Amino acid sequence: MFFEYPDILFLELILLPLIALYIWRELRRGAPSIMVSYSQPWSGKGGAMKRYSRHIPFILRIVAISAIIAAIARPRSSEDFEKVDTEGIDIVLTIDVSTSMLARDFKPDRISAAKDIAIEFIAQRPSDRMGVVVFAGESFTQCPLTTDRPTLINLIKEIETGLIEDGTAIGNGLATAVARLKDSPAPSRVVILLTDGVNNRGEITPLMAAEIAKTYGVRVYTIGVGAMGMAPYPVITPFGVEIQQVKVEIDEPLLQEIASQTGGKYFRATDNTKLLEIYGEINKMERSRTTVDSFPIYRELFMKFALIALAAIALELFVKLFVIRRLP
Repeated sequence: MFFEYPDILFLELILLPLIALYIWRELRRGAPSIMVSYSQPWSGKGGAMKRYSRHIPFILRIVAISAIIAAIARPRSSEDFEKVDTEGIDIVLTIDVSTSMLARDFKPDRISAAKDIAIEFIAQRPSDRMGVVVFAGESFTQCPLTTDRPTLINLIKEIETGLIEDGTAIGNGLATAVARLKDSPAPSRVVILLTDGVNNRGEITPLMAAEIAKTYGVRVYTIGVGAMGMAPYPVITPFGVEIQQVKVEIDEPLLQEIASQTGGKYFRATDNTKLLEIYGEINKMERSRTTVDSFPIYRELFMKFALIALAAIALELFVKLFVIRRLP
């Protein structure tokens, strides 16, 4: 057993002056006395027992204070050890947030489907560090690599189109994701890049970004999202929002080349079900087993001390109310 905050145990020293003060008061008070002409009525009435038992509440109070201080110091135990194997890699989800992601060939639209299915993918990989990069005309990191699943999921839910300048800077998005992974100590580093368009913006070309990824040993899976041919798209008109059919343009040769250069794979998603299947396939492909050395299992022991304190306080009250008062 050890204490997480051992410095708090110095508070136990305050018990010494309390004990000294109690003893000093008892010595000053002395034994009570009364002069009587005949002591026979008081003989054998247990006066000595009452005299000694009145110290019990103070002793119990000292025990309670000492146990409370020990509980605050957070006693813990680390006697047991385990050795486990875990599957963990570093993954950055890189998501296109250009306005074309509002097309409704996915339900309810591409951007919403991409977010929902990405969250499902995250839930299936509890041992991985994961992050999110978004891009349109430029790119930025929505969430750095983390194992904090609630925070990661909340940040994905906040992704929307229109957050940054419109366009499709695939190279910038991939380069930002690689920058998040290049110093990672993980044995396997992966980027899952999802887009529905053709590169038309950015300072870094997609193939240059793919070359950078290859240099750092980052594998890139690319996903083109969009139905074949035409897709319904909401267009703002003077009469409100109207749904019009627009041509789906995805630079599949480029996405295939990026995946091929980095040892990944290209996928085409035409609806929600297909996109879910793609993430499921990537989930099966990316399994990197890592052995974690033995580590201690900590057990919190403060409750034992808290119960001791509670028992001492309860016993003190019981002795005061039902024992000492009833002694002759």
